[in-house]
Formats: sequence, structure tokens, C-alpha cells
Amino acid sequence: MTAAPLVRTDPAAVAGSPPGRRGRRFDGPARTAVGFALGAALLFAVAPLALSDFRLSLLAKYLCVAMVAIGIGIAWGRGGMLTLGQGVFFGLGGYAMAMHLKLADAGPGQLPDFMQLYGQLDELPLWWRPFASPWVALPATVLLPMAVAFGLGSLVFRRRVRGAYFAILSQALAAAMVILLVGQQGTTGGTNGLTDIQGFFGYDLDDPVNQRMVYFIIAASLLALLALARQLIRSRYGELLVAVRDGEERVRFLGYDPAGVKLVGYVVAAGMAGLAGALFVPAVGIVSPALIGIVPSIEFVIGVAVGGRATLLGPVLGAVAVAWARTALSERFPGTWTYLQGLLFVLVVAFLPGGLASLWALARRRTGPAGSRRWWRRTRPAEPVGSTEPAENRTEVSAA
Repeated sequence: MTAAPLVRTDPAAVAGSPPGRRGRRFDGPARTAVGFALGAALLFAVAPLALSDFRLSLLAKYLCVAMVAIGIGIAWGRGGMLTLGQGVFFGLGGYAMAMHLKLADAGPGQLPDFMQLYGQLDELPLWWRPFASPWVALPATVLLPMAVAFGLGSLVFRRRVRGAYFAILSQALAAAMVILLVGQQGTTGGTNGLTDIQGFFGYDLDDPVNQRMVYFIIAASLLALLALARQLIRSRYGELLVAVRDGEERVRFLGYDPAGVKLVGYVVAAGMAGLAGALFVPAVGIVSPALIGIVPSIEFVIGVAVGGRATLLGPVLGAVAVAWARTALSERFPGTWTYLQGLLFVLVVAFLPGGLASLWALARRRTGPAGSRRWWRRTRPAEPVGSTEPAENRTEVSAA
């Protein structure tokens, strides 16, 4: 009796790497450490030296948008939840921070300036008073958006609402919040929002040195969120989140609750958006309904789609690139920049469905592992797993 033929294999080929090169590659932790070191060097050393104070403040604003994009990358890229209402959580965090800073600027027992201007109130509203304490306001910037996301997600996911219906529902929530803020002019500032924020926990925001301090806080928070997102994605929960995205019914059949899995991702994304909104306030000095409505929520998603929603770094780079392009195009083409921004989004979605982050994978696929093939040539079909030489030269070993 003759057994099936065996094929000689090479451990490097089985692992998917070219022979002789596996030992020279960085392992996962080493690549991560080098990546974070390069990111820290760019954010903390290169950017402050190369950019003016005005451009650095713009970069701080872009990094806040990138923080929102990290959460969308987890919820949408990993969990398949198209969140078109992240502006709600961004606004909740921003208003919580702005309320505390306005009360600090007004002084103890005084009304904020806009309340005195409109003359609709004689004393501070009850729901404003807890935000006078930083021990309440700072946790509220993250916990309040997470609580709202938990309440909404519990209702939606338990009823198995998903896809376009979930996207429309989240977008409707953003529209409802804008209507609520605009209608409460005496307590929220109405259309203008909370403006003219001058201090940040005792520091004067008009001082360029303090503005740089705010930038460094935002940059450090961005790196911290990236580390948290990476740990979450590589954990068992991250694998389960992807499984729910690709086969929700199969995950339910295996005994897991897909609603609970998606709820955690949605709540984490909301907390990241709330932190971004809180840091956006001292960087810009204002928060208003125009910054948290439907249009900003869609722009958040556009940045993630352009960068690549299925990757960790893609949403960050895409959000910064889209925000920078928006500023650059609006400076050069004030009347048509929105059309150019839309064209950029259409081109990326049409020709790079994986976003800009997929360019590196496409380049490696075209050039081949040894770099000998040119990018415009088609690579030869891959050999079966375990093969290290052409089929015609392969030696078969038989066992009796």
C-alpha cells in the first residue's frame, strides 16, 4: 500500500516569506515600537520646528479630527457599523469642556458672558452647575458620550438594526442634536455656540506658548488612542468584532451575543469622539452646532474612507489629509473647494476601495517579494502552499 506523495517544504515558504529573508524582518512589537517612535518624533520634534504657530494650531485641529477617525475605524472598519452621527459625541465632549471653561472665565457665582448678553436668565441653570468642577467636567467629556452611545446602541443593536438603517438613524440623531442646541439659545448659545474661550485651567490661550502646550497634549492623546486601538484590535475582542461584521448569524450560532460585541465598539468610538471634542475646544476656542451636525459627521467618515477604514493608521492619515486638503483648497478656490473635495473622495472610492493605506500593499504585490518584477507587470500565479520550486522540478517522496 502506497501513501500519498509528500512534497518537500521550506518553513520560510510556509510562513509566507521568501527564503532567506525571514530572519531579517522586524517582528510585530519591533515594528510597532519603531512606528510609534517615528510618529512621536514627527509630532513632537519636526512639526513644532517646521510649522508656524498658526499652522501648528491647524495641525492640532486636524489631530482632533484624526482621533474621531480612530473610533470610526474601529466601529466601521472592524465592526461594519457605518456611523454617520459621530458629530453628536464630538459635540457632547466639546460642550462639556466648553461649559467648564466658560464658567472658569466668568468667575465664581457669575454667569457666562453670553447668558448676560441675552438676558434670559437670572441665575445659572441647574444642569450647568456640576460642570463648574473640573472633577465633573473632565470625566463627563468622555463618559457622557459613552453613556448616550450605550443607551442608543442598546436599543438599536438588540433589535438587530444594521446597515443603511443604522446609518440613517445615527445621522438623524446628529440632526436632532443640532436642532436642540440651536433652540436653547439662552443656555447653549444657540447658533453661535460657546465662543471666546480665553483660558484653559488657568493658562491664557492667547499666549503662543500655551497654545503649543495644548498641541502637545493633543498629540500625546492621539498616540495614546492609537496604542489603545491597536491593543483592542489585536485582542480576542477585535477578532470577534471582525467575525460579527463578516458573519453575524454564525457568531450568534456559536453562542456569542453580536449585539453586545457591536455595542462595545460603538461605545468606545463614542468615547474617542468625546475626548477629541473636548481637546478641540482649547485648540480652536469655540464649539458650535455647525461643528457637530450632519455635514461634519459625514466629513469624518470621508476621511476614514480615504485613508483606509480596515487599517489602524489609515483613518488617521486620511482624516489629516482630507482636513488639510479642505484648508488648502478653500484658500485657493473659495467657491469650488467643496466640489474638489467631493471629487477626491469619489476618485479614492472608485480606484482605491481600500483607501490610501492599500497603496503599499498594491506596490508590494506588483513588485514581488524580491523586488525584481516591475510594478506594471503581472505577477505569476502563486505556487501551492509548501512549494519552493517549480512544479516540474519538484521531487516527490513516496513511502511504502
